[in-house]
Amino acid sequence: MNKKIGFIGTGNMGGAIIGGIVASGLASGADLIVFDADPAKAAAVAAKFGVQAAASLTELARATDILFVAVKPYAVATVLEEAAAALKADCIVVSIAAGVTLTSLEAALGGPRKLIRAMPNTPALVNAAMCSLTPNALVSDEDLAAVQAIFACFGEAEVVPEKLIHAVTGVSGSAPAYVFMFIEAMADAAVLGGMPRDKAYRFAAQAVLGSAKMVLETGKHPGELKDMVCSPSGTTIEAVQVLEEKGFRAAVIAAITRCMDKSEAMSRS
Repeated sequence: MNKKIGFIGTGNMGGAIIGGIVASGLASGADLIVFDADPAKAAAVAAKFGVQAAASLTELARATDILFVAVKPYAVATVLEEAAAALKADCIVVSIAAGVTLTSLEAALGGPRKLIRAMPNTPALVNAAMCSLTPNALVSDEDLAAVQAIFACFGEAEVVPEKLIHAVTGVSGSAPAYVFMFIEAMADAAVLGGMPRDKAYRFAAQAVLGSAKMVLETGKHPGELKDMVCSPSGTTIEAVQVLEEKGFRAAVIAAITRCMDKSEAMSRS
């Protein structure tokens, strides 16, 4: 990729994206530039991945063709207002901040700009992210393809309209937390049954990984795949009955609905 890619913020998600780009060979370290309010953090990321560290936000903004904003939502407006005057006219600004709308990003930049709102999730740290991309009208197909290529370095990405961002947050952005809780609970049950904890986590995690692959690779409905495991009068249907009695599905739907509501409320604040 013949573009300079900049990062404001070098936390877990920013670092995961940088690591994915470097590992894939999509861009060289010389084409990646980072800035962090904590110079030590920027220096550490630069050393780890062999990328450049900018001395100032203005220096970073002047140099980049694609700018990732990887700071906490409350800080997005502040950093963009500071960077705006130095940005190239055709720079693509990609925000991964939850709850910050395209309209808010444009306002912080002082006018129309090429903007993409992205929602990755933490499996980006192991190159297995699921991300949404929401471009504004100024982003061309070529621009979008360039950003999609970056996200493909550490997972999968789908283009969605902004009205679906809250659903993405609930079903993907926040979802690893629910899955980790499920894995932990399954492992606890296995420990209760006498299995050593390290093995219990491995069995539970691999079961979740394999089940997810079956959904993605077979194209079968999850209910059909569930039925394939539930033999008549067998062990699995006994477990499924308990999950239904305890309101498993209802709890999951209610939790994700609450997450979506919170995401929507954040976007209005």
